[in-house]
Amino acid sequence: MSKKNIIPIFVPHEGCPNDCVFCNQRKITGISTSITEKDIRDTIETYSSYFKNDNKFEIALYGGSFTAIDIDTQEWILKLINKYIEPNRFDSIRLSTRPDAIDEKRLNLLKKYNVKTIELGVQSLDKDVLRLSKRGHSVASVYKSAELIKKFGFELGLQQMLGLYGDELEKSIYTAEEFIKINPKFVRIYPTLVIKDTELEMLYNSGLYTPQSVEEAVSWIKKLLPMYTKAGIEVIRVGLQPTDNIQLGKDVVAGPFHPAIRQLVESELITEQIIKLLELENVNSIKVVASGRNISLIAGNKGVGKKHLIEALNLENVEMKIDNNLNDMIQISFNENIISFKAGE
Repeated sequence: MSKKNIIPIFVPHEGCPNDCVFCNQRKITGISTSITEKDIRDTIETYSSYFKNDNKFEIALYGGSFTAIDIDTQEWILKLINKYIEPNRFDSIRLSTRPDAIDEKRLNLLKKYNVKTIELGVQSLDKDVLRLSKRGHSVASVYKSAELIKKFGFELGLQQMLGLYGDELEKSIYTAEEFIKINPKFVRIYPTLVIKDTELEMLYNSGLYTPQSVEEAVSWIKKLLPMYTKAGIEVIRVGLQPTDNIQLGKDVVAGPFHPAIRQLVESELITEQIIKLLELENVNSIKVVASGRNISLIAGNKGVGKKHLIEALNLENVEMKIDNNLNDMIQISFNENIISFKAGE
């Protein structure tokens, strides 16, 4: 499937009926005003001028609960965006919203204006975590809205947050298990960050909430990522997109912020996979042949992955060679033996 260029249009806090304890969309998006027609036109025209490749582009409405906005406002936004539709260039819209802001009337409107993908900000399917996070919707509304979205033929995405107030590893695993039953097209995973000017910041400052460390978040994601992979559900993002403000010491007060947290997770998973394959072998040195991406993951950030292999298997040497023809396959040579396997399996 060919990649698409994304044109992001931020709808900060539009439609949200309440403030979740972890949320400050104005900080996350860097935008503090409501959307205007000029904003939409300028954004589409500016981004369109950047795209010089032949990939199609898609407009993504980020930042708020789009379908909770007044229906007339939804329509004028969608109608304006549709003026830019070109079948061979721009052919779809994606948006995010709340589970309790989906019904047949809304979905009919979205269908009319070429919306293809709907992401539900679910975050957790544990009722106590939802209550403590002040989500304002029930667990039942998630299943109902997800079923309706799929029934109407939209591509469904689900968003999961880890380490929320009241969350535990078992609760996040349960949420992932239920997501798999719902069977969305894709999932996003976000470790919870403490953002400035949120109720979660007050809970953190008062000592009532302890955010995860990067190491703890990585250990949780290591449990979830293989679950989704095995189920054939793509995880299209792990971690909040870093921006000028989404950085520790700026709008991120505390929490497991890392600009490449997914790479940390995948590096640990792939090195643990190699260790498991070789732990019963009498090995002094190994040669690893893999794609550039997988070699980078095996080596790890600042060589941590390679060091872990050496220590865990008591190796004298680890040689690495790039062969991009292998794609996801990895070859390990040792003692005149060769083991081939697929990363993540």
